[in-house]
Amino acid sequence: MLLGDEPISSLSEYKALGGGQGFAVAVRYGPEETVAELTASGLRGRGGGGFPTGRKWAGIRAAGPGHRFAVCNAAEGEPGTFKDRALLRHNPYQVLEGLAIAAYVVGAQAAYVATKASYSREIERLEAAIEEMRQDGSFGTIPVNLVKGSDEYLFGEEKALLEVIEGREPLPRWLPPYEHGLFATDIQAGWESVASVAGQEAEPNPTLVNNAETLANVPHILRLGAEAFRAIGTVESPGTIIATVVGDVQYPFVAEVDLGTPLSALLEVAGGPFPGRHLQAGFSGVANGVIVPDHFDVPVAYETLAAMGSGLGSAGFMFYDDTACMVEVARALSRFLYVESCGQCRSCKFGCGEITRALESLGDGTGTDDDVGVIGARLRSVTDQVRCYLATEEQILISSILEQFPEEFALHLEGRCSVPPRPIVVPKIVDLAPGYVTFDDRQERKQPDWTFLPAPPHTS
Repeated sequence: MLLGDEPISSLSEYKALGGGQGFAVAVRYGPEETVAELTASGLRGRGGGGFPTGRKWAGIRAAGPGHRFAVCNAAEGEPGTFKDRALLRHNPYQVLEGLAIAAYVVGAQAAYVATKASYSREIERLEAAIEEMRQDGSFGTIPVNLVKGSDEYLFGEEKALLEVIEGREPLPRWLPPYEHGLFATDIQAGWESVASVAGQEAEPNPTLVNNAETLANVPHILRLGAEAFRAIGTVESPGTIIATVVGDVQYPFVAEVDLGTPLSALLEVAGGPFPGRHLQAGFSGVANGVIVPDHFDVPVAYETLAAMGSGLGSAGFMFYDDTACMVEVARALSRFLYVESCGQCRSCKFGCGEITRALESLGDGTGTDDDVGVIGARLRSVTDQVRCYLATEEQILISSILEQFPEEFALHLEGRCSVPPRPIVVPKIVDLAPGYVTFDDRQERKQPDWTFLPAPPHTS
């Protein structure tokens, strides 16, 4: 439905395949009935949270005074994930049609697509598609603006996303977009104050933020009906999802699959582990607990992955085989979160940093029981009074590795490791083609202040 065999190269090609019908249905239904149809479909947010889309749209419509805005979050940066970029390369029109429907339904005065400036191929496709749809005139008159931001992980956090749209750094606000939206003047909850307009009443401007994949589903649901959407997937997780599989597998890939497909089936498509190896751990991004081999048959769905102690996230799966030291995996993932933490909340930046440093000591054989104590203490306090979910990701992720691989940490306290040293790369994807993936080689050089160490000189 979302990823066909061949990319859609033009708006006319998209319309020949039924594009535009979803928007026409929304106008015919009106906002209330459109929200009811989305609610009946059971569509859940594909950005990681899985919140019911119909309920989210209804909440924006019923929120307080002020202007409304609609935002597409295409600032993908979760390790192991390539779904939004695959979607935008294949067919940006369905994403933009979903955004046009969302803007119409919530009564937005403007719509925004926020993505990373480094995503040049996706930007080229979006710019062309936005202009084609504007000239076509059959997707409403609400202006659509493309915003290009930095590569920071937090750019994808919805409160930080709004800051970037307003021209600032990706530093999360206190309050969610439905309470304090774009260009709001009711309270000062961001990193910088916003001036009120003389003679104008202060307004919260409730703002709808949806992931690109979430919005791409909307036109198809309205065109084909909620029942058709629910015929695929599970009761609690209907529809399809774009899954990415990378790491210690033979054939990394990104593909659209039915929700409820066993994780083992995705591993089979990925060719499984390399010969003579076995997989010992999987992660759905860096926001959920580790998935161990006993659970590799789990259906890929929100409710099933949550029930076994992990989560679906954005369906970006990273696997590590038995040549990977799980202490080093923990260090690498913890360092990623530490470096990407913005520093507004001391408990997060300090806590993630202390956990990372203790894991580094354990990894190089100099760790002691005191380091284990530091990790435990910081995991308990890292989430104190924080603005976003990053610290909770650290808490969940590192706690799960400690729980599932205690023997590995015990060995390191003795100055030993069960496997020979091997670098662990955080799979922040730059590009992905069938069977071939490129990771961001700058990530290991990134510093906690978001600067980069120089690249090492080339040696011949």
